[in-house]
Amino acid sequence: MANDKLRRQIAWEAARLMYERQEREYYRAKLKAARRICRTWVKPQDLPSNAEIRDQIELLARMFEGSRRTQNLKQMRLEALHLMRLLCRFRPRLIGSTLTGHIRQGSDIDIHVFSDSVEAVANTLEQEGIAFFIERKRVRKDGQDRLNTPIHVDGQFPIEITVYPANMAHHVFRSSITGKPMERASIAELEQLLRQEYPGIDLEAELAGVEHRIDRFQMYEILLTPLENVKQSARYHPEGDALYHSLQVFDLAREELPYDEEFLLAALLHDVGKAIDPQDHVRAGLEALDGYITQRTAWLIAHHMEGHLLREGRLGARARRRLQQSEDFETLMLLCDCDRRGRQVGVQVPSVQEALDYIRDLAEMCRE
Repeated sequence: MANDKLRRQIAWEAARLMYERQEREYYRAKLKAARRICRTWVKPQDLPSNAEIRDQIELLARMFEGSRRTQNLKQMRLEALHLMRLLCRFRPRLIGSTLTGHIRQGSDIDIHVFSDSVEAVANTLEQEGIAFFIERKRVRKDGQDRLNTPIHVDGQFPIEITVYPANMAHHVFRSSITGKPMERASIAELEQLLRQEYPGIDLEAELAGVEHRIDRFQMYEILLTPLENVKQSARYHPEGDALYHSLQVFDLAREELPYDEEFLLAALLHDVGKAIDPQDHVRAGLEALDGYITQRTAWLIAHHMEGHLLREGRLGARARRRLQQSEDFETLMLLCDCDRRGRQVGVQVPSVQEALDYIRDLAEMCRE
């Protein structure tokens, strides 16, 4: 097999492993991909570079995520700028895929800040009412053991803030992908990037929208809690209130696709509109969730009632073809099956907090 063709095949397979989160490190992904394709030892010079694999990951993201990826990138950069402004005294720098544009589903926003006091950074976040937790982990880099102190912020997109000592503000960090000095942007440089990439953007107006957005898990809880008082028709829902039903559907969905965060959120939140407008609960729910769920989750919720009509043979041919053309058709029908089965009397279900904690942990695991 020609060396260039071999490299391309290994790069593609390694990218697939990383895109699907089966592997998190480039080196391990390369080795596993090489074993699968060659079934023998591969010369180091025949292995693709990290940059080659990253390019293939970006291609996969474009194929499977389409316009959603571009929309997410803009919003992630705005989220980053909002937080960096709040942390301006710690000389924040945006790094990683949000800066370079190489994002994919599950990508987080990576920010470096510089302070000799992690508590000072945490206090600033607390004063702004931002939910976070602090992690301390040892890493080996450049031949030295270091204590990294990432602060995880849970918002519309996961954010990781790494706190370095103040005297490292001018340290040249190197990319694990290219081996070259890491690209990074200050507040002013990120503002300039946004204006270049999105001509005509009203930066302050866009940031005002980010500033007033609450933590998404808080929003989920706010919308779920009133469902306990929504009594449903005993004919269709013998199990009782809409919250009990929603938690049943979530639990069944977790048994089917335990690592699909977007699907699990659709299962948990599909009926939140019943506490807002029982006459049109799908529209009401989607309006309340706008900005807090992905397009895929919104699509699943938007079409779950049509899925039931299809199952019952009461959906028109044109609408049926439209649903079947979607890459998420099978997932939609699985959601409908869980919705139909989630109507049992007396079964044990997780609490709202347990369900949200599971999804929060899943989101955290996927970004590692």
